[in-house]
Formats: sequence, C-alpha cells, structure tokens
Amino acid sequence: IGYGYRVITDKCPEGIVLLLVQSVLGSIVNAFMVGCMFVKISQPKKRAETLVFSTNAVISMRDGRLCLMFRVGDLRNSHIVEASIRAKLIKSKQTKEGEFIPLNQTDINVGYNTGDDRLFLVSPLIICHEINQNSPFWDISQAHLSKEELEIVVILEGMVEATGMTCQARSSYVSSEIKWGYRFTPVLTLEDGFYEVDYNS
Repeated sequence: IGYGYRVITDKCPEGIVLLLVQSVLGSIVNAFMVGCMFVKISQPKKRAETLVFSTNAVISMRDGRLCLMFRVGDLRNSHIVEASIRAKLIKSKQTKEGEFIPLNQTDINVGYNTGDDRLFLVSPLIICHEINQNSPFWDISQAHLSKEELEIVVILEGMVEATGMTCQARSSYVSSEIKWGYRFTPVLTLEDGFYEVDYNS
C-alpha cells in the first residue's frame, strides 16, 4: 500500500482493484464493530416503555378460587425473550415482639411453583395470584381493603430479542386501584381468521 519498496503502480490494475476491495471491506468491518459496541453499551429504556400494565388490579373468583389479577401486554411485534414477572406487597408491619417495620416487602406468588411466572407475551396476559392461607391478602376483606395502606409492585424482566440486553418494566397498584368483584374486559377478537388485540381495553 505504499510503504517500503513494493508499491502499487498503474501497470498493475489487479492490485488497484484488490486495494479498493480491501479498503471497502475494512470500512464495513469497522462499521459493524462500532455498531456492536454501541448496541452492547446502550440501555434498552425505550423497549421497557412498550411493556404496559393494566390501570387497575382486580380481585374476583377464577376457577372457584379467589384471585388477585392484573394484566400485562407488549405493544411491539418483537418478543421479549425469557420474560418473567414477580410481585411484591409493600406494607408496614408490626412483629409479635412489638417491632415496627415500615415498608416491609412480602413476595406475592404469581406462579413461581407452577412456572406461570415465565411469560410468552404474544398477546396480553392476565397474571393471577391465588388468595389462600399462604397469601398476604388472606386476612384482608373487601370492607377493609380501601382502608389498608399498601402497594403492590409488579416487576417484569426479560431480554430484548434484537440486542440481548436485559430490560425491566415496573408498575404498582395502591389499595384504591384494586377493584373487588370486577373482571377484565376481553381484548382478543377473531377477525378473518386472525386474532386482533384491542390495547385500549
């Protein structure tokens, strides 16, 4: 390429073509490397904004069991890989010894034992927590729900399909946003052999 005794001259057109091809390929490789570097250091914040949660959570009967439910959906066509969801109840607590614990965090089982916490978000899903003797909502009745000072924090995590980066979306429900005896409106309708999703609902 011009360093030393051997150089390309106009008497060797093959060498000129080879030099041009090598220069173009080198630029393309450098562009790909720079793109990979930017992809790896970029944060997928915009992707988490397209993961939406229902405005309210509901408590109602499902398959003969009282359940706390909320809905989650993905607005984009590209899927979230290895999506998982978890929920926590944040509520102040007083122990039997009289110790006051502000903002105590308690896990809410949303299918950890059965694998239902692993999601495939091809359509909006209803996440269900069964209120049984192991549930932190076992002692809360419909009359006392509005008086309780509590918050349910929902965390959805997964990897962006295009980049492999982990993204996290969060939402929360306070006691006034939990509707007792309600159900979610269906969002899937069959149109011409295809299912349509109404994200407004």
